[in-house]
This record gives sequence, C-alpha cells and structure tokens, in this order.
Amino acid sequence: MNMRRSVLVLLLFLLFILEGTILPWLIPDVWQMRIIPNLVFVVLLFVAVYHHRHTALILGLTFGILHDVVFYGRILGAHSFAMGLSAYLIGLLFQIPRAPLPLMMTVILLGSLLEDSVLFGIYSVFNLNQEPYSWAILNHMLPTMLFHFAVALILYIPLRRQLELIKKEKSTEEAA
Repeated sequence: MNMRRSVLVLLLFLLFILEGTILPWLIPDVWQMRIIPNLVFVVLLFVAVYHHRHTALILGLTFGILHDVVFYGRILGAHSFAMGLSAYLIGLLFQIPRAPLPLMMTVILLGSLLEDSVLFGIYSVFNLNQEPYSWAILNHMLPTMLFHFAVALILYIPLRRQLELIKKEKSTEEAA
C-alpha cells in the first residue's frame, strides 16, 4: 500500500474517532436526536466517485463494522452492509474522475438517502423501528442529508485533490 492510500485510511479512522468524540459536543442537543453524522461515509462517497467503487466497498464494509461494534450494536453488520452497498452502487452509477461540484453534491445527497433507506429497511425487517418511512425521512434522513451536504462542501476540494493524486500514483505504478 502506498503512502497516499495509507493517508486515506488514516483520515477515515480519524473521522471515525471524531464522530464519536468531538461531534457530539459540536452538534446542538436539539439536533442530536435528528442528525446522525457519518463523516466516514461522506468520504467513502468521494472515494467511490473519484477513485474506485471496489475500494469504497471494502472501506465501507470495514468502517461499517466498526460503526456497528462501537456505536450501534443492535445488529452487527447492518451498517457494514449499508455503507458497503451504498458506496458500491453510487460508484457504479457515478464513477466520473472529474465530477463537478454540483454532481458530487447530488451524489452525497443520494448516497446519504440510500444508506439511511437501507438501514431503515434492515431495521424494519427485524422490527427495530416503530415509525413509518415518511416519518424517518422528515425527522432523520433529511436533516442527516443536509449535514452530510455541508460536510461534503467543506471537504470537496482537499478530498478531490488527494484522490486525484492517488489515482495518478496508481497509474504511474502500473506504467512502470
């Protein structure tokens, strides 16, 4: 694994730590019941679009199981499945090496909705949620989508540059 890929995994792990330590202090108490921040997933969507969907799938499965074990634990594998599947499908539909900002923000909104919908479906199958889907969209999914949108706007330029450098390094390694 080259240096840039190691930095990507380290960044994902750092974001994972921030989700559980710093973000609960930064997000107002009123919003904490509505917003479920998943910074790792936002970065995975960037990886799926700008780098490769298989990398996003593996990272989604890995960090999703970490989310299951550390944060949620009701069903092991639910977040792993949702993050991996969502990142892979988004990468399959939108793998555009130079995706412009409006398209990437659309991808973030769709990916966030897809992941939350998959989780809602899994929890519904196992009877772990009592609310209807329309309630979940208005009270959890939409606020979370808007939060992910804001985070993606902040991370857009630095992440895009890093992922382009990773892709460039990979192509030079294959040419050598």
